[in-house]
Amino acid sequence: MTKSVDTLAREGRKPSGTARKNRIRSRWLALLIVLQVLTLAGILASQYAVLWFGKEIELKTAPIDPRDLFYGEYVTLNYEISRLPVSVWHGRELPERGDRIDVLLRPAADDRKLYEAVRAAPHLSASGNDEVVIRGLVNARSDEQIFVKYGLERYYVPEGDGKGWEQKRASLRVRAAVAPWGRARLESLYQPDPA
Repeated sequence: MTKSVDTLAREGRKPSGTARKNRIRSRWLALLIVLQVLTLAGILASQYAVLWFGKEIELKTAPIDPRDLFYGEYVTLNYEISRLPVSVWHGRELPERGDRIDVLLRPAADDRKLYEAVRAAPHLSASGNDEVVIRGLVNARSDEQIFVKYGLERYYVPEGDGKGWEQKRASLRVRAAVAPWGRARLESLYQPDPA
């Protein structure tokens, strides 16, 4: 009968080389499992952290109706803040495709619920209570505009609902949460009640 490493240690005897290797392998395996669980928990927590710590904002949008073979039907959203005039840029040089930028959003003068872009730069921070900084990725740039993606461009809908959202596109809005570190998460797509 083979004695365990712990039993041999209590008896004051050294375990064989094979037993010692098995013990080390078991510890490494346990460590790898713990690291995998912590990584998955971290990814999940980062997604929910945006909702827990983020500020809720509303954005005006216009959808387009495509399909994804793996995820089903979704609405592609195009935001007013996705097309920034070059005049709002406050950096040394205009950004290039693939550059990360921060965009300062402030409530619109005519609708305090709706947020609009007022400034963009490589790094920004919000100075007022009603201001929000959202981080985006430059998709393209022309002499007049900077085109930015925020990770809010897809909203998945039940099968068959995409065309209905497309028909309402003139007045659609999005509720999104923006975390203090600039990450955004789309909460809902809706059509506001007519005033």
